[in-house]
Amino acid sequence: MDLTNRTFPHAMLREIFDQPRAITETLSAYADGASLREEVFVAARQALVGRDSILIAASGSSRHAGLAGEILFEDLAGIAVDVEYASEYIYRSTQTLHNPCFVVISQSGETADTSEALREAIARGSSTIAITNKPESSMAKLAGCSLPTHAGIERAVPATKSFTTQLAVVSLLALYTARIRGCMTRAVVESHLERLFAVPAALKAALPAWEEQVSQIASSLRDAETFLFLGRGVHYPIAREGALKLKESAYIQAEGYPTGELKHGPNALVNRNNPLVVLATCDPQAPDSVLRYEKTLNLVRDMHKQGAQILSIVTEGDTRIAELSDHTIQVPATAEYISPLFEVVPLQLLAYFMAIGRDIDVDNPRNLVKAVVEE
Repeated sequence: MDLTNRTFPHAMLREIFDQPRAITETLSAYADGASLREEVFVAARQALVGRDSILIAASGSSRHAGLAGEILFEDLAGIAVDVEYASEYIYRSTQTLHNPCFVVISQSGETADTSEALREAIARGSSTIAITNKPESSMAKLAGCSLPTHAGIERAVPATKSFTTQLAVVSLLALYTARIRGCMTRAVVESHLERLFAVPAALKAALPAWEEQVSQIASSLRDAETFLFLGRGVHYPIAREGALKLKESAYIQAEGYPTGELKHGPNALVNRNNPLVVLATCDPQAPDSVLRYEKTLNLVRDMHKQGAQILSIVTEGDTRIAELSDHTIQVPATAEYISPLFEVVPLQLLAYFMAIGRDIDVDNPRNLVKAVVEE
């Protein structure tokens, strides 16, 4: 869809629809479609070589991108990762991770907590990488390596295209780390890149149908009191991001949990007025993904018998979970580690439509600002 030919009622919706462009520009800045651009990763290589772990510090949506990064770095590159709340890092012992590469993720590059964490990491002798949406920001200048996203200006407070471009940069950095650590051949990296570069076109094609479908789903869920978002593996951070979007946009209590944790307490909350949002995509080429899917299917079956109201995000063509769900949104088939780029977008739309259905100024939610900085 050509955004210049459409008038959007809110910046948040426009920015949701701008994600195919933003992801395309971000990917193109770091890869040519077939291979990673070695020249843009020179500083990243210097930061990573000789380090035996990665410590990621971020807040809010950026931290969820970091949690997804933890899975990507560990599974693809075989390097240990810890993810800290940026606001907590300076209070942690210096005896935690030794010799880490310290990565900060921030939309503005000015967030006070994250900036303070970055300065502390430098004082502790860590090499540093900053992933921000503003290459001229203080964090980008302070870190040893700056890897900017290319989302462009994001006016709405809830993060949408800034989040998916963070996921894209984290994915590319994980691939690069895997390459320099000898965990992936060039051919395997190229295969991943090919699938990443296919995301924008598939996302652009899916957005109009998602917009209509999610609008209807949000209308049917307008009386819901609270939501539980569930995901396994790399999908768990997306469940948390979906919950955060709903909280900050629509003022609805929501929590993100690992799917297997539902029966360890949270299930007491589940009823028709407290729906489940289940991330249940599957990559049939990845045995671990298939196992996660089967486990999720079993849980959805149990919740269906229990009488829960279920909204499922599934891979296109899936019918097994759809038969057990009140609402089903299909996303394009892709590799396990790339599917979060698709999964999160319907959740953004859900937050948007739930908000406007409650007459909320979705671009400027109460008590929130775009960057939490020190005055």
